[in-house]
Formats: sequence, C-alpha cells, structure tokens
Amino acid sequence: MLNPALQVKVTDTGIGISPESLPHIFDRFYRADPARTHRSAAGSGLGLAIAKAIIENHRGQIHIDSQVDRGTAITVTLPAHKSETSHP
Repeated sequence: MLNPALQVKVTDTGIGISPESLPHIFDRFYRADPARTHRSAAGSGLGLAIAKAIIENHRGQIHIDSQVDRGTAITVTLPAHKSETSHP
C-alpha cells in the first residue's frame, strides 16, 4: 500500500538552470552565474537550502527539473497525515 502524500509542482517558462548548476542549487550560499541575475534581485544563496531543510525535516522531498531557455519545474512532496480529530 502506498503512503498518501501531498505534492505541489510549480513551473515557469523562464531562462532555466544550467546543467552545471543543477547539482549545486541546494548548497548553502551557492549562486548561479552572476551574469544571469539582476542586481535588484541579488540574494545570499540560502533560499533553496533552507527550503530543502524544512521539507526534509517534515519527511518530504524537493526535486527540480530544468532546461536552459525552456524553464524550471520544482516539485515538493510531503507525506499526508490523517487527522486524529474529525471535524464536521
């Protein structure tokens, strides 16, 4: 029997993530090619590392598929839990 799960998938049709960057995107402080980012959107490279830690602490998974010039899809899967109390 499969365990029930909640899955959320977010996609875009943006510039994508290079194959060289994909293995590193969950590393703390990692930032992709600076030539591809706008100065106003500068970050510290912590967002995906934090998201992954939170998701994994809840026994979930995060997965990213991306193709340059085609876009990116991020899938988050979390285990579903039955409520111990019933609500009308």
